[in-house]
Amino acid sequence: MRVREIMTEPVETVPATMRIDQAAAEMRGRRIHHLVVKEGAKLVGLLSARDVPRTGRDGRTVGEVMTPNVATIEENETVRRAANVMRGRSIGSLVVLRAGRLAGIVTVSDLLDLLGKGGDRRVKPVRASLHYRVPHRKQHRGRSW
Repeated sequence: MRVREIMTEPVETVPATMRIDQAAAEMRGRRIHHLVVKEGAKLVGLLSARDVPRTGRDGRTVGEVMTPNVATIEENETVRRAANVMRGRSIGSLVVLRAGRLAGIVTVSDLLDLLGKGGDRRVKPVRASLHYRVPHRKQHRGRSW
């Protein structure tokens, strides 16, 4: 299975100049935990719900608290590779790229949804049915009278 099959698109983006309280309100309103930070067409960071301070009223901008080095993956990579990257880096999301441009996002929730639907189960190979018949033989036992 490929990343493009489970990724969320379109991706919610915000500018780096947005205030944190506005970004936090947008996350709450849309019930999401990650926002991609862009300046024009350029990907500059990722804002996670963990990055947002509890108060959110200190006047800081998204660009000041975002994670600048964003982990990315191409849309044609396997879901297994995406899960291993996320597990190896202890992160909750990967930005998905299509030909170097933003295409979507894959989160731990997407992977858990896939597992819940049984996407990890391998299809069992169909065994050819046996058509060989063993002739029935009566067992002769000594009679105990």
